[in-house]
Amino acid sequence: MWRRGILRRSSAAREPGLRFRWASTACRAVVVPRFGGPEVLEVRGAVAVPDLKPREVLVRSRAVSINPLDLRMRSGYGRSIFEPLLPIILGRDVSGEVAAVGSSVSSLTVGQEVFGALHPTAEASAIPFAALTAWRALKSTARISQGQRLLVLGGGGAVGLAAIQLSVAAGCSVTTTCGSQSIERVLAVGAEKAIDYTTEDIESAIKGQFDAVLDTIGIPETERVGINLLRKGGHYMTLQGEAASIADRYGLTVGLPAATAILLKKQIQYRYSHGIEYWWTYMRADPEGLDEIRRLSGAGKLQIPVDKTFPITEVREAHRVKEKRLIPGKVVLEVD
Repeated sequence: MWRRGILRRSSAAREPGLRFRWASTACRAVVVPRFGGPEVLEVRGAVAVPDLKPREVLVRSRAVSINPLDLRMRSGYGRSIFEPLLPIILGRDVSGEVAAVGSSVSSLTVGQEVFGALHPTAEASAIPFAALTAWRALKSTARISQGQRLLVLGGGGAVGLAAIQLSVAAGCSVTTTCGSQSIERVLAVGAEKAIDYTTEDIESAIKGQFDAVLDTIGIPETERVGINLLRKGGHYMTLQGEAASIADRYGLTVGLPAATAILLKKQIQYRYSHGIEYWWTYMRADPEGLDEIRRLSGAGKLQIPVDKTFPITEVREAHRVKEKRLIPGKVVLEVD
């Protein structure tokens, strides 16, 4: 499996002068030819390797993780955007080795291990998407700083775990909600207080207000709770923005302006009613974020546990167990 993208390097040795290592023009890939359940996924053995643009690199993948967004896209989320592009290849995280570099790339060299970790392993592939999603919310939007209080609603998932660790590294105190099976895990990565939402009333269990709330659940109840626990001037950020779903319902031409209007209305509403800032947040590649994620990961301060690995040939089963929540943590596909 090969990936083309804009990446950050790890500490692997360089091979000066090399612009490519493999001359292959085809690769294996997991393809979505149509939307549906795990059964639509196909492992194809002769997918064309894309031509490199000047600022891109080609990576020989060793492991890729499965994110909730992959499950939603496979099922048809973002249909208005992605249907014209079918068949598509899913995947947001990758760990591997640089196989070729574009003509304008000088910071990466063929043979380097890349994408946010020191070694191209399953654990490495689990980090980037979740950590960059949390990074954008906390550092780019809320701009958290030392001494602030952060609430993570849904801290047991990959984004929640990354948010806890990034906040602790920034000198913030973190409270989180999660299921009973994740209590020990969130406390181990630095949360000061963990509330089991299945047995406790969140609002009764939490004392004081917060400077920022990251809502990884994004249902009306968690939105209400999160906003009510913010102090004036705080930031509420939800991962469940409505842009794609509204575009799917009404089409891009009508849906995207409608989604923008809905977001603007909520921002104005909460600014005047509660004195807080309201945001939909999404992952975006950020070189500064990737550098810090790599540094924290290398120092052992940012880890996303991998609960189960599957060979790429078992991608349907991997999607099935992730979709049914049979495995709470990260699921990774390993490429032999």
